Amino acid sequence: MTLDGKRFYDRSTFASHSLTFVSQQANVATPRATETGLASTGTVQDRQLRGEIKMKMRSTSIFAVVCAFAMMFVAAAPAQAQDQPKEKPPMYSYVAFWDIPRAQWGEMEKAGASSQNILDKAMADGTIIGFGYDTNEVHQADGPTHDSWWSSMSMAGLLNVLDKFAKSASPSPVLGTSTKHWDNIMVSRFYNWHSGSYKGAYTRVASYKLKPDAPNDALEMLSKTLFVPLFEKLISDGTVIEYEIDTEAIHTEDPSTFWIAFVTPNAEGMDKFDVALRQVQKTNPLGGPALGSMVDFTNHRDYLESSTGSYK
Repeated sequence: MTLDGKRFYDRSTFASHSLTFVSQQANVATPRATETGLASTGTVQDRQLRGEIKMKMRSTSIFAVVCAFAMMFVAAAPAQAQDQPKEKPPMYSYVAFWDIPRAQWGEMEKAGASSQNILDKAMADGTIIGFGYDTNEVHQADGPTHDSWWSSMSMAGLLNVLDKFAKSASPSPVLGTSTKHWDNIMVSRFYNWHSGSYKGAYTRVASYKLKPDAPNDALEMLSKTLFVPLFEKLISDGTVIEYEIDTEAIHTEDPSTFWIAFVTPNAEGMDKFDVALRQVQKTNPLGGPALGSMVDFTNHRDYLESSTGSYK
């Protein structure tokens, strides 16, 4: 996925201008043999002098290209400094994954209804800021069929709700039929949402892994310059209900892994996201190389879910 919301010069336009500038420099910096008084059959000293002139010409050309690149980034820097998003306080999410036999899928809706009371109360008193349920739409042999989640602005908020479920008098029987179950605790510092409830929505999750030589602040850099500007635009026009860029707070997978998750109110929202992404790729051609220099795409995976949820 190559995301970027920042403005850079178009590479083809830049290349054309750079080559024109280099050509002009070459014409100015390179005197003809007749003007310098040097003939092709001159002395050894003359030939050495001609070599020095050619070297100066090459140096001038290279310097012109370097200066052009430098001017491009200097021109882009003020806009980036003004518009760059900032980290937010950490938002924690508890996600419970379940692999439920097909015959029991209908019972999972009842399980969601039975947990609604605990989650409604936790959101009303400020313990959590959101919760929901997802059904996997693209199944893998070793993947989950369903998940449930809740988010809080503190780890204590997550665990207090978990404790309430553990002490619940009547856990849903369908969860006992699960052939696999696991949990993740995630943390995000780049996120946003629209308040309210949603049903019939779609959630898309993309997982990536940073390269071993990526900078320590690679995810922060990519989030501020690429991911957040795109998603903030989609939040503002209603295409996206919520987005977050996650890492694990409790590591059960490779610590270099991160996830980008977003929710659209309907299936059409996924098409709108793809259109917006393609537009960014056209207007921001340097975004792809920046992402590729830090991310190992051989580990990339996508997930698509139908979703019901609510945010404070």
